[in-house]
Amino acid sequence: MSDLFPLRRAVDPAARAFVDVVKAVPATTLDAPTPCADFAVRDLVNHLLYWLPLLRAAVCRQPPATGGERDADLVTPEWQADLCAEAESLAEALRSPSAWEGTAVFGAELPAHQLGAMVVTEFVLHGWDLAVATGVDFRCGDAEARAVELALREFAPRGRSHGIFGPEVSVSDNGVPLERALGLSGRDPAWSR
Repeated sequence: MSDLFPLRRAVDPAARAFVDVVKAVPATTLDAPTPCADFAVRDLVNHLLYWLPLLRAAVCRQPPATGGERDADLVTPEWQADLCAEAESLAEALRSPSAWEGTAVFGAELPAHQLGAMVVTEFVLHGWDLAVATGVDFRCGDAEARAVELALREFAPRGRSHGIFGPEVSVSDNGVPLERALGLSGRDPAWSR
């Protein structure tokens, strides 16, 4: 990825949009379906509470916690505060220019900027997932969506081959940047509960 500037600039606004959604999720919607296959809202929240700290550890070049996602039930009554704190902490870690330099270990060694791209992608895609699943407004700016779209153009094909993303959903080239990013990630922008 040659130009990291859009991604680096997208971290804070994407994190804010994500946190705004998390704070607004009604407690009564934890069992609602999401655009993520086989994930109810509770499952998606658990997924995020598991993976965001691991991403932060990788960004900070620290060893990850052990244990698998399926072994963890992290959705406590304080899940919203916990998830907001994790997102804000991860965004804070990415404010350091060194977070984007060199390599980091996240399962395998990879360029550090790919972690930054993953984080922005997580904030935008899963922010949208939570929003549409729970009826909450998602305020993602075009710049953040464009940054995710560019990142997905690079790594979505590899992600699809590993089952991380579904097949690309066709979206009009005239679609808004968020719709194009969603389509690249295998999400249908018209999904509704």
